[in-house]
Amino acid sequence: MQKKTVEIIGAGLSGLVAANRFAQLGWKVRIHERNKDLRMFGAGIWIWESGLKTLETVGAYDQAVANARVIREWQIRDPKDRVLMSRRATPDDRLMLPPRADLYQALIDRAMARKVEIITSSEAVDVSGDGTTVFADGSSRKADLVIVANGAHSRLREQILGTKWIDYGSEIGIRMLIDERPEDNKDTLIEYWNGNWRLLYNPCTDGRNYIFLSAPVNDARARRIPIDSDLWVEKFPGVRNLISRFQVDGRWDRLVNVKCRKWTEGKVAIVGDAAHAMPPNLGQAANTAFINVMALAEIMSKPEAMQDVAATLIKWESQQRSITDHVQWWSYLYGYVLGRCPPMLTGLRSGVLRAVSRTGWFDRNLNKGARYVPDGYVATDARNS
Repeated sequence: MQKKTVEIIGAGLSGLVAANRFAQLGWKVRIHERNKDLRMFGAGIWIWESGLKTLETVGAYDQAVANARVIREWQIRDPKDRVLMSRRATPDDRLMLPPRADLYQALIDRAMARKVEIITSSEAVDVSGDGTTVFADGSSRKADLVIVANGAHSRLREQILGTKWIDYGSEIGIRMLIDERPEDNKDTLIEYWNGNWRLLYNPCTDGRNYIFLSAPVNDARARRIPIDSDLWVEKFPGVRNLISRFQVDGRWDRLVNVKCRKWTEGKVAIVGDAAHAMPPNLGQAANTAFINVMALAEIMSKPEAMQDVAATLIKWESQQRSITDHVQWWSYLYGYVLGRCPPMLTGLRSGVLRAVSRTGWFDRNLNKGARYVPDGYVATDARNS
C-alpha cells in the first residue's frame, strides 16, 4: 500500500513535531526550510505538561530535556519583591526549561531517524487547496496534505487568505542566556514587574540561565543594543547581579499576535505561529502548536480521512480552535494588563492580581493549555519510541 504523503513548509519546532508525528504514524514526510541551515534562535523555552507529553509520544523527550531544569514554581513579584502570583508545578503538572537548541536538535535527530526528508534552501512561494506547493526555483510538488508552519509572518497564509488580523501590541521583547553563578536559584522562575517593564529570570541548564526582558515599544532607551544596563538597574535594582551578566547578540522583537479567519483550505493546514502567534506571556505558544499538530496527525491518520481531506481538516480546526483561542486570549490579556496599565493604577493591578491568582477560576483558565492532554498521547514507553 502506497504511503500517504505530506509536505511541511518550515523546519521550526511545530514543523518538526509534525514531521515526527506523521512519520511515526506511517506517512512519507518531506519538510522544507528556506534557510540553508537548520538553526534555532532564542535561549530557553518553557515546556509544560502538554508539551512534555507530546515529546514523550514522538520519542524526543529524553534528549530534549536531558540538560533542562525541572521548575518547581513560577512567581510574579512587584518592585518591592513581594510575591503577587505563585504557580507551583507537581509531578503530574510539570514544567521544564531546556535550551531551545537542545529541543530543536532532539526533534531533528528523531526526524532523521524516521527517514524524514529535510530539504534546506527550499523556499515555498505558493500553496493551493489541491495539495500543490510551488517553490522559488519554479518546481512544484503535490501531496495528500500540505502543512504550513513557517512562522508569524507567513506569506503562504495569505495564499489561502487566512489572516484575520495581526496585532503588534505595545511591547518589545528580547531573550538571552547569561552565565550561571552558584548563588542563582535553580528551580524557580521569577518574573519581576515594574510598571510596564518586565524582567523574567529562568533557571535553564548547567552553566547558563535564561533572561527575557520586555518594555514599552516607544521606550527608545529600553530597546538599545547593546542593552542599557543602567536603565534595567533603575527598574530592577534588586537583581543587579543578573543585569551585570547581560550578554546580547540578538535583537529586540515585537510581541505579535496573529489571528486567522481560517486554518485550512482544501488539503492545506496552517499550524504554529503562522496560525496563532502570541506573545510569550504564558510560555504556551509552542505547547499550543504541539497539541494542534498532534491532533492534526491523529485525525488525518484515520482511515476515513482521505475520503474528504478538506472536510477532515475543517473538523480538526473546529475541534482545536477552542483551546487555542483560550490560550491566545489569556496571553493577550496578560500582555494588556502588563503593557498598558497606566502608572497610577499599578498598585491596584498588584492587589487585583494577588487576590485573583489565588482563585480556582484563575488557576483553571491560566493553565488550561498547559495541562491539556494531546490527542494520540501514549503514556507507556513513549520516551523511547
